[in-house]
Amino acid sequence: MSVYKRGGVWWYKFRFAGQMIRESSKSESKTLARDAERSRRRELEGSWNQIKRRKLPPIFSVAAADWLKTRTSVAPSTTRSYKLAISNLTQDFGKQLLCDISAQDLAAYQTRRKRDGVSNRTVNLELGVLRSILRRHRMWEAIAADVDFLKEAPSPGRALTADEENHLLDAASKSRCRNLYPVVMLALNTGMRASEIRGLTWQQVDFLDNALTVGKSKTMAGTGRMIPLNPRALAVLTHWRGLFAGAQPEHYVFPHEKYGLAGNERQPCAWETDPLQPMHRWKVAWESARKTAGISCRFHDLRHTFVSRLAESQASDSTVMALAGHVSRAMMERYSHIRMEAKRRAVDTLSGADFEPGVAQNWARFFVPEKSDEAKLLKRCGEPRRTRTCNPLIKSQLLYQLS
Repeated sequence: MSVYKRGGVWWYKFRFAGQMIRESSKSESKTLARDAERSRRRELEGSWNQIKRRKLPPIFSVAAADWLKTRTSVAPSTTRSYKLAISNLTQDFGKQLLCDISAQDLAAYQTRRKRDGVSNRTVNLELGVLRSILRRHRMWEAIAADVDFLKEAPSPGRALTADEENHLLDAASKSRCRNLYPVVMLALNTGMRASEIRGLTWQQVDFLDNALTVGKSKTMAGTGRMIPLNPRALAVLTHWRGLFAGAQPEHYVFPHEKYGLAGNERQPCAWETDPLQPMHRWKVAWESARKTAGISCRFHDLRHTFVSRLAESQASDSTVMALAGHVSRAMMERYSHIRMEAKRRAVDTLSGADFEPGVAQNWARFFVPEKSDEAKLLKRCGEPRRTRTCNPLIKSQLLYQLS
């Protein structure tokens, strides 16, 4: 062990595994240089002998905060859901070491949350966050086999009928929020998600090719997909573009606006528009229009409607998946809600063009009615020239005699 001074800074040197180690302590203190030499030697010896220094796992609240800092590529809404899940989990596991969390603790947490009236899906989402935190510290595999997630109800999504769509569009056209009508029309005719519509800019809309390109999406398959604009969507976007004479390519299609009532007649108007900020949310306007139309649905059901109508139009699975941005057939089937009218048309084709209802009537007349005297006699006495018995021994003897 040796330390020496060079240029006002203390260095240390020692031999390890046949090699001379010379390093600077970057300190003017000789005592600190000796401590740095011992620490460096210990580090090399531990690495050489593959000895890892064990660290005590952190408590859940600290581990959750560190995990949340790593989730930088998710949407703001997802971050909010993570924070809400962590706040609920912290009530039970906040001061508990990660290594002390057991499958019994998770079962007790599920029971408590169910007793509070929380849905199975919400409980599973919260346990999913806990699972990710435990996996980050290599502690989930020890309890994974003993953890059972709750069964979730089927997706509440549904497709709107033609009448419901007309009523909804009529209510949206009368909303104080002038963005609502083109937003609903675009969702019904392109199947875009709310976040995709909110982030749409004019440079993504091609009026020459009648198509638009989706920007950042929830999935890799959805990002950058091209969607043709049908006449309804094209007409609405063309009219909407005319309201913004100085719009630039980087401006948002649905910018942030502030609304008020102008004049003595109190007519709704947009009195401030920021084209560089996307529309924040349309929840209030959407709920008002939905209630006015008398429809019980979510905004995301407009996407379900789009996918369902594509499926009813006999579009191929690959076409539906490309337009909707789905990555699997299972997800496509979850969004597809084939209406009864389409199902009826499909099964009617199986009858054939030459089918006559009279054939079924003739077939039905061939049989004797169940409540007729002949049917009752047959039920009581059996068929002619046959022995009616339930005894297998007698039946086998009769068969032997007949043979």
